Amino acid sequence: MEEAKTLASEVASETYDTSDKPFDFVEADTETALICESDTAAREKISSAMKTLGYRTTETTSAKDALKNMRFHVYNVVILNENFVASDQEGNAVLNYLANLNMSTRRQIFVALLSSQFRTTDNMAAFNKSVNLIINTSNIDEFGQIMKRGVAENEAFYHVFKETLRKKGRI
Repeated sequence: MEEAKTLASEVASETYDTSDKPFDFVEADTETALICESDTAAREKISSAMKTLGYRTTETTSAKDALKNMRFHVYNVVILNENFVASDQEGNAVLNYLANLNMSTRRQIFVALLSSQFRTTDNMAAFNKSVNLIINTSNIDEFGQIMKRGVAENEAFYHVFKETLRKKGRI
């Protein structure tokens, strides 16, 4: 946990560098996704599926790059492997960063955790890990369908809440 705070603090204290911004310009109503996966084959499948779903994607292979990308852009979706540049989930700096985000910011991000130990759509494990959706790595070939359904369910669940916040001018 200390390492994650150190890495997040290090990234936050760095000077502004335009190369750290993941997108120069994103059109209105464009959905964005950050893919944090070390395995090249899995990352390509995920990226392809997300592009098919209409997302502009950013792929990263290091926790520092992922945190830099999140520094200047609130992604609509973050796809994160449970062991992303860490030997266990406790050492996953990106997962720890997301779990400690301000709720008003975190609520805007749909987080999918890729796991080899939890089953796909295990809601109790998702709640325990502070993510929206668990996708087992054995289901990577159905990734697009699972994400589409998961994001749609999340949107339906939060629709009234987000609409109320919009009417009150808080979003």
